[in-house]
Amino acid sequence: MSWMDQISNVLQNYAGGGSGTNDSQVASHFNQVAQAAPASALAGGIASMFRSNQTAPFGQMVGQLFGNSNPNQRASLLNTLLSSGAGAGMLSQLASTAGISLPTGGGNGQVTPEQAAQISPEAVQQAAEHAQKHDPSIVDQVSQLYAQHPMLIQTLGTMAMTMAMSHLAQRR
Repeated sequence: MSWMDQISNVLQNYAGGGSGTNDSQVASHFNQVAQAAPASALAGGIASMFRSNQTAPFGQMVGQLFGNSNPNQRASLLNTLLSSGAGAGMLSQLASTAGISLPTGGGNGQVTPEQAAQISPEAVQQAAEHAQKHDPSIVDQVSQLYAQHPMLIQTLGTMAMTMAMSHLAQRR
C-alpha cells in the first residue's frame, strides 16, 4: 500500500481546497499526512502553501517559523538563506547592524545555533522576502527544510496546513 493509499481518505477532504473541513480536524489530518508522505511530496505541499495567495506572504511565514524553531532549526534556515546567495547579503547586513558576524558565501562557514539565537525573526523575514524576489527557488529550498520538521508548519495555522494538504490532494 502506497503512502497516498494510506491517507487518501484524509486528503479527499482537501481536494476542493479543504473548505468543508472542520478547523479542529486540520492539525490531526496534517499530522497523519506528515507521517505518511515522503519528505519530497510534503515539501511540494509546503512550497504550494508558501506560494498561495490565501496564506501570509512567504517572508512573513518564514520569519514566524524561524521564531518557533529550535536553535538547530534556526541555524539550518539561516544557512539555507545564506547559501542561496540572494538572501545572503541582506541577512549579513541585518546581522551586522545587530553586531553579529555571519559567514559569507564561498567558504565553508556555517551559522551556528548560538549565532542563530542572536538573529531576530524580523531580520529573517526581511532576508527571506529579499531572497524570494531575487531567487524564487528559495521557496523550494526552505520547503525542503521544513518538510524535515513538519510539525513547525502547524504554528502557521489551519489555512497554511489546509493549503499544503490541498496541493497533495490534487496530486492524486
